[in-house]
Amino acid sequence: MASPTSVAVGPRPADVERWLDELGIEPLERADREGAVAWDLVLDGRRRFDLRVTLILDPALGLICWAHYAPPINDMFRKSYRKLLRWNDELPFVKFAVGEDERPILTTELPAPAAADADALGLALARLLAVSDRLLDESAAWLWLGGRRPAGYGDRPSRHAALLDRYADRLPELLES
Repeated sequence: MASPTSVAVGPRPADVERWLDELGIEPLERADREGAVAWDLVLDGRRRFDLRVTLILDPALGLICWAHYAPPINDMFRKSYRKLLRWNDELPFVKFAVGEDERPILTTELPAPAAADADALGLALARLLAVSDRLLDESAAWLWLGGRRPAGYGDRPSRHAALLDRYADRLPELLES
């Protein structure tokens, strides 16, 4: 039995950086503040490109994967909030919220230390991309003026298709065509 003073130790920043390397993901930036570490990433799904994701690690609490899903919502809020709440009910292991700046946020968490490893992080990031791909058409009005994709959007190959392929058998409900 563990002593009352023992504390489960979660992943360390070096672990997360090693996992990202194993997954073929290069962070844009790292920031350390008050015992927590954050990494900024830009990831591509198969349909949704340049999704900005922030990983926030507090070794005692866990790892949060936080996607800046869309710019601030400017339409009549009730319809948008209903859509976010519906998605929260329909989609497993992810949650939508609205930040202080009215920007929709998509999150998934890996509690420490039990579920935190390279595979769990890869699955969480693949899940964020798969959700973003699946909801691209329904989110178009938030993402682009008039809901129209910019010319050439999606013409380049995804930089992270291998990540989605790696976890496709574990996310069939999200990656179905």
